[in-house]
Amino acid sequence: MSLIVQKYGGTSMGSVERIQNVARRVAKWHAAGHQVVVVPSAMSGETNRLLGLAKEISPQPDARELDMLAATGEQASSALLAMALMSQGVSARSYAGWQVPVRTDSSFNRARILSIDDARIQGDLDAGRVVIVTGFQGVDDDGNITTLGRGGSDTSAVAVAAAMKADECLIFTDVDGVYTTDPRVVPEARRMNVVSFEEMLEMASLGSKVLQIRSVEFAGKYQVPVRVLSSLTDPLLPVEEEMVSGTLITFEEDQKMERAVVSGIAFSRDEAKVTLLAVPDTPGVAYSILGPVAAANIDVDMILQNQSVAGTTDFSFTVNRNDFARTLDLLKSQIGPAVGAADIVSDDKVCKVSIVGIGMRSHVGVASLMFRTLSEEGINIQMISTSEIKTSVIINDKYMELAVRALHKAFELDQDKTQAPA
Repeated sequence: MSLIVQKYGGTSMGSVERIQNVARRVAKWHAAGHQVVVVPSAMSGETNRLLGLAKEISPQPDARELDMLAATGEQASSALLAMALMSQGVSARSYAGWQVPVRTDSSFNRARILSIDDARIQGDLDAGRVVIVTGFQGVDDDGNITTLGRGGSDTSAVAVAAAMKADECLIFTDVDGVYTTDPRVVPEARRMNVVSFEEMLEMASLGSKVLQIRSVEFAGKYQVPVRVLSSLTDPLLPVEEEMVSGTLITFEEDQKMERAVVSGIAFSRDEAKVTLLAVPDTPGVAYSILGPVAAANIDVDMILQNQSVAGTTDFSFTVNRNDFARTLDLLKSQIGPAVGAADIVSDDKVCKVSIVGIGMRSHVGVASLMFRTLSEEGINIQMISTSEIKTSVIINDKYMELAVRALHKAFELDQDKTQAPA
């Protein structure tokens, strides 16, 4: 008997019919002899509806009360799923995060999980019940309901799986796995059977929307095998087929195949670049620029400092496009004059394209192939960032889809390059 944690997203829980479909899937696993804990999201669109109501009441709602409100979406879907399971003859019980309890810090709207008491859940599992735990939420030491931020149900599911030492955490979504890139951009994109935690973390941080970044970090830290698969298959697959479908996210050493050099291509349209021209090339200038940016709670991504010429240097960095106006105002009003920049130039029409693969560690010439491919397409590279398993470039956003298609073809990602070891 295996202990399986299953997470269902808002699309999977988006209607009564879909909730009943989820219940049939869970019942199938339960009937096969597995212990099952389910972590559902709120019904599709429900969290946005609730937050919209709050904005109608107040342009800046109190953070604690906002969490009280937002948490009700998952509570409703959990109760409905429990009812659906009971109607199919399966004993089930739902719990809100505070009832488990899922302990978090007190950072409302973006809380972090500190611990999970699994005694209550385990008691129900031992009694033969399916247990449903609300995703996205917990409780702090003062008894306040907290939420984990958008995408927090993925993190909740992985955290429950880690706390209970589950055999696997299944993330059911509206896609059937992790692809080499977005199939809407490259129709030839291929679903990967296996991907490492490191690769998935890079892809999530670089723009892939399949899994929330914190959930991948949690899974890697606590060694929780995670499988991404579709909840919309009809008819339902047998348990044996579902256990090997989708994409398994696991450790590099668990992958019994010779890996492709590049596993996937990620991209982000939400980029903006700013450059301070001719700032003094002196110790501490980077901190003088980025310190106030960090203090304003603005995340900086890629950073480039040019070679010193006549004692000055150009300093460029990228931020999320949503922070672009605020960053530019900060640079022009405070930072630029303080560091003596000759001018400030900016561009919010850029994007980031990245190649990712653990095979890059043991192969040379990967970056040069990327750069040559972009050059042959007439695409200029504005910034470059590298790590052991990824290379990212900033380019004009009008070339994004062309770049992704060209790189996907150049690295032959439409072909399954893995093979059994000799």
